[in-house]
Amino acid sequence: MSEIEIRDDRAAGRLEATGGGTDGEVVGHIEYFVLASPARALVPVHTIVEPAHEGKGIAGSLARELYALAAREGIVVAPLCPYVVKWAERHPDEAPAADPRLLRAAKHWLVEHPGRF
Repeated sequence: MSEIEIRDDRAAGRLEATGGGTDGEVVGHIEYFVLASPARALVPVHTIVEPAHEGKGIAGSLARELYALAAREGIVVAPLCPYVVKWAERHPDEAPAADPRLLRAAKHWLVEHPGRF
């Protein structure tokens, strides 16, 4: 696999993977939002990898970087994205479990913002 770079576009709520021989084209991303209450958390909602780049570990790299980003910021990840939930279950050493209160608050946020995702 060619080198993948991951960048955080916080304003757009996207963690983007570029590269893979595509001259900077986005080959995958995680859509997320930042939960403010009851505590700050990154909340991934969707993970998408372009079909031509599936099976190259891009989604896992994005999930790993999301947890690393949260750790650097001193906050947690409250995953709603099914892929990130499964990834976290397989990597408990890198992906601490989220407080159920945060997961409930994240789901409530989605209900209150139906057009966001």
